[in-house]
Amino acid sequence: MSRHLACLSFDFDAMSGWIARGLTTPTPLSRGEFGAIGAERILTLLEKYNIRSTWFIPGVTIVTYPDICRRVMDAGHEIGHHGWTHTPPAKLNRDTEAEELKRANDAIYELCGHHASGYRSPSWDLSPHTVELLLENHFLYDSSMMGHDHHPYRARHGDVIASEGSVQFGATTDLIEMPVSWTLDDYPYFEFVRSGTSILPGLSTAREVLKNWVDDFVYMCRNEQWGVLTYTFHPFVIGRGHRMMILEELIKTLSNQGAIFTTMIDAATDFTKHEPLLGDQQ
Repeated sequence: MSRHLACLSFDFDAMSGWIARGLTTPTPLSRGEFGAIGAERILTLLEKYNIRSTWFIPGVTIVTYPDICRRVMDAGHEIGHHGWTHTPPAKLNRDTEAEELKRANDAIYELCGHHASGYRSPSWDLSPHTVELLLENHFLYDSSMMGHDHHPYRARHGDVIASEGSVQFGATTDLIEMPVSWTLDDYPYFEFVRSGTSILPGLSTAREVLKNWVDDFVYMCRNEQWGVLTYTFHPFVIGRGHRMMILEELIKTLSNQGAIFTTMIDAATDFTKHEPLLGDQQ
């Protein structure tokens, strides 16, 4: 029997993403502040359709907006780890990365009464140490890599990358990778960001993006008996009015396609039951 899972995940960065980039003047911070407005709208929409989702929340957001984060938890959504600040691990040394990992996990424990089972790297940029640190801290899954589109797989540790010759793959670990894609992320489609000499144009037409998001799910249903598609949203992005409308339309359309909406921890657990060795790569 076919089984097609859809994970709606929300990176509740609020102001942390702008702070990590050094953009601390009032206007960029206000863009992050809108995330609190968007979060309330999203929670209301998810309640309307009785959907449980996964929220990856930086520690800074937890201590800045404790009431909203508590509402996320009380509504039955999963709380995942998203760093302390929004600094990518690839920019940190091992000791600092371990410290930030622990500090944010402690904040999650204070909020939920337990540590996070899932991790998503800020900016989806892991360090060479991240997989090892996640295993040391008993994480079940990571959701930062892109080695598949709708099948989880086991993360590797210790790849050796040389400027010449083949890539030497490291050891496959017990850490489950719940893959993501920039094509299923609202941020690059919609956000206009001007920084230094670069510009992220964003501002795509929402309904054209919706078609991409639906078609990826349809493709999975046509070609796989079992699969997981993970959508990544940011409350300060998807929370704008016209984008909330396509989020609701996405929910209704995927429901009509037979989607099973679930948290990422439940999808990861389902993966271990159905295809425990799927994705092991040597």
